[in-house]
Amino acid sequence: MDAVRALLGPKHVLISGIMQYSMLWGIMIGFTITAAISTATMKRSTCFHEKGPSAKCGVSGISYMLAFGALEILLSQFPNLEKVTFLSVIATLTSLAYALIALCLSIAKFSIQHEAKGTIMVAMAGEGLATSTKFWRVFQALGNIAFSYTYSMLLLEIQDTLKSPPAENKAMKRVTLYAIGGTALFYTSLGCMGYAAFGADAPGNYLTGFYKPLWLVDIANLAVIIHLIVGYQVFAQTIFAINEKSLATRWQAPGSFFNKIYTVRFQCIQNYSFQLTPSRILLRTGFVVLTTLVAMLFPFFNAILGLLGSISFWPLTVYFPLNMYMVQAKIKRGNSKWIMFQVLSLLCLVVSLVSAVGSVADILEHLKHAQLFHIDL
Repeated sequence: MDAVRALLGPKHVLISGIMQYSMLWGIMIGFTITAAISTATMKRSTCFHEKGPSAKCGVSGISYMLAFGALEILLSQFPNLEKVTFLSVIATLTSLAYALIALCLSIAKFSIQHEAKGTIMVAMAGEGLATSTKFWRVFQALGNIAFSYTYSMLLLEIQDTLKSPPAENKAMKRVTLYAIGGTALFYTSLGCMGYAAFGADAPGNYLTGFYKPLWLVDIANLAVIIHLIVGYQVFAQTIFAINEKSLATRWQAPGSFFNKIYTVRFQCIQNYSFQLTPSRILLRTGFVVLTTLVAMLFPFFNAILGLLGSISFWPLTVYFPLNMYMVQAKIKRGNSKWIMFQVLSLLCLVVSLVSAVGSVADILEHLKHAQLFHIDL
């Protein structure tokens, strides 16, 4: 928001702020849903392994959402983004672990079948589905892809925690190149192999499609759960910071109970101390509880992610960064680079719009069969 204010002026700040923090909150909701599904998948896999593939192993994910929310309430008491660096490292390692396992399982499944189940002809894929439904799902998939690659809402917040030398912007450019390169390698490989292995029946939460070998699938699901538990805080801390900064300007009385600092010391951990304030405990706890409740109301994993990705992709990843760059680089209207950027922006806007339509259509379809506070596998 500060960068938008500095380069584009105050009239763009409100829109960018709403989009940025809506996306961050949406990711927290998606993490809560996914953690419940992954935990329930582990329990269901164990059930199938013990009772056989024909056994009835229905599992409810609501209790796991509540447990996930309770754990996040504890982790949310970390003061700020700089204090959760080790959580970010854990999230990175676990994401590499489950992506690699999923890729290996896909290759193994495809090699056993000796043929690809997927087809590039969309209208031919998915027996028994209406053609319109197939195209809605293609549009929704575009939103999922946009969601997967988007981290513009966190880029500057993370850059702000870096120390120089080297210069923060140079370090961030290098990290961005490595991150996007690695992400593209894994996502493209996994997307292609997963579609070859499952075709149109590929599950939204990919690991739910595997049950053997049980130990390896459970390790992958456990890596997902750990990734979501610790990654949740990377997004949450940014929201906490802006809310607490806003509240601090309203209630500035240093002696008030709401802002009083309490220090908890842990003598057994090298005299480690932890500072708490009633405002942090109450506000962060309330926000995590609200996030968990919303996740319980809307447990439509892929549709929710697709909608979030489609809504935020164009403004946060394309429109604001391109316009900020053009102002900073003093690119004049009408020259070749300006025209190229406008064409790129228009194409990305079309992607956002069609993926939003597909995601809304899928959400409406899910609502026909949905029950409040009920998620079954």
